[in-house]
Amino acid sequence: LELTREYIDQVKTEIANAEEAIESVKQILHGESCGNTCFLKRKEVSEQLNISMDTLRNWEMNGLLTVKRRKNGYRIYTEEDIRQLKIIRSLRCANYSLEAILSMLSQLAEDPDLDIRKALDTPRPDAEIIAVCDKLITSLTSAEENACQMLCMLQNMKRRFGKPSS
Repeated sequence: LELTREYIDQVKTEIANAEEAIESVKQILHGESCGNTCFLKRKEVSEQLNISMDTLRNWEMNGLLTVKRRKNGYRIYTEEDIRQLKIIRSLRCANYSLEAILSMLSQLAEDPDLDIRKALDTPRPDAEIIAVCDKLITSLTSAEENACQMLCMLQNMKRRFGKPSS
């Protein structure tokens, strides 16, 4: 019973994290630009956002971000790139899949008034593989419901078959 309660608490925490990430994305998208055009190198961005340079490379290779380059081949990150990286970081920290994030970013580029929650929770129709993290909130809600049912069944079994306490 205790493990089931702990599991339910953990799932609720994951749902809260997923919802918080969506709110973070909305705040980042509606945040005011400081007006300054900044150009940062990968190492500077990595340090500023507290993510590894390998993570930045991975996100770029997976199409989440296209970074401009200088003539010498060095990547330069603009304020818009950093804003997008903050969105990706927030969603990854909440366990959204790269596929779900990429799909949402693509849809967002076409429709700035997009329902972010729905976009993240609805895999693309042409997706060959749909992972649990591509329907994160739906999957977590289902897991919570199943665990609550399990908890009720365990409590009934304890009442029915448990020894009376002395």
